[in-house]
Amino acid sequence: MVHAVNPVSIFLPVLAIVGLTLLGFLRMAAARGAAVKAGQDPAFYRCYQGSPEPEPAIIAARHWGNLFEAPVLFYAGCISAYALGAVTVWTLAFAWSFAVMRVLQSAVHLTGNAPTWRGLFFSLAVFSAFALWGDLALAILARM
Repeated sequence: MVHAVNPVSIFLPVLAIVGLTLLGFLRMAAARGAAVKAGQDPAFYRCYQGSPEPEPAIIAARHWGNLFEAPVLFYAGCISAYALGAVTVWTLAFAWSFAVMRVLQSAVHLTGNAPTWRGLFFSLAVFSAFALWGDLALAILARM
């Protein structure tokens, strides 16, 4: 049995990822500002050539880029579920699972950066995004 949910609630995990993306931007800006203050040539940021950025700035920039890769599937799935009126308890569970796993992955990436944990949370987030799409595919096929 599928329980009725407020379809607008699909945008709560979306807002969580948007907030995470804002934090990622602020972290990258702070890391790059600190790098320049510590002696990184600001001209490096014109074409990203010259002496490399310090590791904290590289990690923050890579984290920022990560927030525009797998989340694209998440955003598209959430918007599609809303547009199709296909937001269910399962849809929300997969969306929240994605959001929580991405927050955990970010926490690992921006602190100790343990690849095993980061990879685990990343993999679980990707699995959640594909599960969301699987749930959505079933809803689409049920309407054919």
